[in-house]
Amino acid sequence: QVQLVESGGGLVQAGGSLRLSCAASGDGFSIEYMAWYRQTPGKQRDLVATTSVGSTSTRYADSVRGRFTISRDNAKNAVYLQMSNLIPEDTAVYYCYANARHRVRDTTYQFWGQGTQVTVSS
Repeated sequence: QVQLVESGGGLVQAGGSLRLSCAASGDGFSIEYMAWYRQTPGKQRDLVATTSVGSTSTRYADSVRGRFTISRDNAKNAVYLQMSNLIPEDTAVYYCYANARHRVRDTTYQFWGQGTQVTVSS
């Protein structure tokens, strides 16, 4: 099992910044891919940004490109989301996601964090 623990959410005024962190722990798995998603009440969970552990490639939703930056620390099994120029539409619960390969079974599994609330006031 992989545990994902998020931190860094909170209340911020429009135009402000927040940095989300996600720390992964657990034995027996190699994390291959990490991402941030967000969800508002009554809507589906949407992809915000992704990063591959084995490369420097990143991908962003159109709505956040140029304002958000995803980064990772492979040594710490951590991923971060730097959010700048926040707007009220960014208000959501943000979830950390990891796709990890079991080292013995050689199969991949998906894991989610518990979510952290980000609220942007106008």
